[in-house]
Amino acid sequence: PVMHRNVRYNCRVIFLNKKILLIRPKITLANAGNYRELRWFTPWSKPRHVEEYFLPRIIQEVTGQETVPFGDAVLATEDTCLGTEICEELWAPNSPHIEMGLDGVEIFTNSSGSHHVLRKAHTRVDLVNSATAKNGGIYILANQKGCDGDRLYYDGCAMISVNGDTVAQGSQFSLDDVEVLVATLDLEDVRSYRAEISSRNLAASKVCPYPRIKVNFSLSCSDDVAVPAYVPIQWRHHSPEEEISLGPACWLWDFLRRSKQAGFFLPLSGGIDSSATACIGYSMCHQVCLAVKNGNAEVLADARRIVNDETYVPEDPREFCRRIFTTCYMASENSTQETCNRAKLLAEQIGSYHISLNIDAAVKAIVGIFSMVTGRSPRFSAYGGSSRENLALQNVQARIRMVLAYLFAQLTLWTRGMPGGLLVLGSSNVDEGLRGYLTKYDCSSADINPIGGISKTDLKSFIQYCIENFQLTSLRSIMSAPPTAELEPLVDGQLSQTDEVDMGMTYAELSIYGKLRKIAKAGPYSMFCKLISIWKEICTPREVASKVKHFFRMYSINRHKMTTLTPAYHAENYSPDDNRFDLRPFLYNTTWSWQFRCIDKQVNAL
Repeated sequence: PVMHRNVRYNCRVIFLNKKILLIRPKITLANAGNYRELRWFTPWSKPRHVEEYFLPRIIQEVTGQETVPFGDAVLATEDTCLGTEICEELWAPNSPHIEMGLDGVEIFTNSSGSHHVLRKAHTRVDLVNSATAKNGGIYILANQKGCDGDRLYYDGCAMISVNGDTVAQGSQFSLDDVEVLVATLDLEDVRSYRAEISSRNLAASKVCPYPRIKVNFSLSCSDDVAVPAYVPIQWRHHSPEEEISLGPACWLWDFLRRSKQAGFFLPLSGGIDSSATACIGYSMCHQVCLAVKNGNAEVLADARRIVNDETYVPEDPREFCRRIFTTCYMASENSTQETCNRAKLLAEQIGSYHISLNIDAAVKAIVGIFSMVTGRSPRFSAYGGSSRENLALQNVQARIRMVLAYLFAQLTLWTRGMPGGLLVLGSSNVDEGLRGYLTKYDCSSADINPIGGISKTDLKSFIQYCIENFQLTSLRSIMSAPPTAELEPLVDGQLSQTDEVDMGMTYAELSIYGKLRKIAKAGPYSMFCKLISIWKEICTPREVASKVKHFFRMYSINRHKMTTLTPAYHAENYSPDDNRFDLRPFLYNTTWSWQFRCIDKQVNAL
């Protein structure tokens, strides 16, 4: 942030040998989705205009300069011309690199704060390569790495592109705070490439020139004829399963080391969601051991501080996992032995310190207080109770688990003679949040949630990936079991409750609803109109109408739960996160009378 004439701008400050060459304010601010730059900054609205900026005295003492150029300019060295973009400007329809390139700028640099979203990396790569393919030139993109102190993870992916080809690729997920990417390129390749594009040259002849800051410096030397230039490479993209394994794992590590806690506590139910969270924790341990093996002294110092042992070296992921990761199976009379065994076996395979306990005594005590005060005893619907009684009894179990999770997170290490406390991990997925299929203040309430932005469909694929890559064979039975909350009584010892029956919709349907609601900006009627085409082979218009109405009723009734949702790793562009990404009302007219009437009218017409 730089204050110029009492206006705060978001800037790049460009240095050379302890001298400031240019302060370049950001022209296009990010103000959608996760970003609110206009709240803090004003965009620079004077294209190709430069003003004098008076440096603060504390800076003058270092650089020996009194004033420096401030504005939209480019740098002219002895052998080339460099321009700069800042983050969002690359994504804008009228990116500065277009006009800069036409005005003879040969090297574009971009300092970016671009966060990770599943399947997004190729978009960033395509934008950079497209910029240099159409206009020629060299594009150097540097991106932030690590947790932003919030729900985002900046995923690196630094790259260098020339004339539409990638010549250097940085890592997307790594525990290294700094990564330097280099390439040797021939400026003559840019000039000959541009000379052949007739339409570009015609446009260039009419362009309004940029102010040029002359720099007495050269990026090349006269005797570099024999220096080989880099050749194009094929960008190596991670699969979505690899992204889930690595991105949230790096985010968890950054969160753990910066919060200065001693590890994580996870209520492990033996279902897909909590098992996926456990696998991400295990993947984090793998990344830490790998970084230490590769000589990352900072990761080693962080690991030693977390485990409180100055001589410790994390070499085995399972052994490291036991030191910093506690899992807990919280059984009730409605739990099955199968889920207990699955949780125990998975904990053994990843190496976590595992606890099994039973919550029935606490549940009976809470319900007993209610009965003593009111003289009424609620019953499950299986025993003749109403739906209100049934739901209340399920909620008590779920909330007791949250209370116990925090108690054990605070004191488990104390019982083991170890210092510190544990961060509680949540494990509700993005689809459950969207539908509101969770108890407010149950185990979905935690300190952070690595899977809260990931769909059930992607989590299933990730579990399969873990079976194959981490040899976690216990996950096979977890994969084959139907998702269930295990909050209603068993029937003849068998499950009587499953998630999809409870929700009245499948997880696959929920993903589609989520993308249409957020990404396609569809309300009930628009969603109905899109789905009668998408589902024409499997549903009649009347069935589509019924499904859409049910989704919007449930979504609007439960939207209030989003206001207290645990901070989750942002991984999907249809996330219902109420804090920063998906700002909506949480008090809706749940009848949607106008929209539903329009749907009914259209159904009758069809």
